[in-house]
Amino acid sequence: MDLSFSKPGEIVKLLCERLRKERLSRQMTQAEVAARAGIGVNTVSNLEAGRNVGFESVIRVATVLGRLKELEALFKPQLDSLDDMLRYENSAKRQRIKKKASHA
Repeated sequence: MDLSFSKPGEIVKLLCERLRKERLSRQMTQAEVAARAGIGVNTVSNLEAGRNVGFESVIRVATVLGRLKELEALFKPQLDSLDDMLRYENSAKRQRIKKKASHA
């Protein structure tokens, strides 16, 4: 599914539905996922409902559901050329982005 034209709320809803279906397909209750993830049942419920939860909780649930591969690709750099690789390596050394000088 192409999410390019989706609003953030629509993406959240879609991912929450997928999460719930994944849990159910593994025949796990929210309590079982919560126990294995080391989080509260309310956190799992909130996650499935699209309410804000900590990013670490998302990672814990993804781990329990065997979905770390997908998370690994989430912010993986897109290195299509040698220039991309060099730019990526150089940016890793910098702590902050310098503001471009404005021409006034």
